[in-house]
Amino acid sequence: MAYLKNIASSEVLKLADQVQYAAGQVVSKTLVQNKGVGITLFAFAKGEGISEHESTGDAFVTCLDGKGKIMIDGKPYFLEKGESIVMPANHPHAVYGEEDFKMMLVVVFPSL
Repeated sequence: MAYLKNIASSEVLKLADQVQYAAGQVVSKTLVQNKGVGITLFAFAKGEGISEHESTGDAFVTCLDGKGKIMIDGKPYFLEKGESIVMPANHPHAVYGEEDFKMMLVVVFPSL
């Protein structure tokens, strides 16, 4: 049984190439979504974002391309290619494309 979807197996991939920018949009591609973990790739056009919300899991963000702004508890953090940050569970956070911005989001949910 394969747990990853929407992505090739047994081949070398550039994650940033797996999701494309679209003017005026946030594009996402879900790789895993189950009770324990979610892995999603995002491409934010410059100026686009996901408004403030909370998650029940810790969210690990890695910048794959461009520059993004991550808001955690109202404080801004800026990510560039190769940089990561954890948005802790149950804290308000938001994500914006300071420039065109691609990221991988890994959310780890508490075990039941």
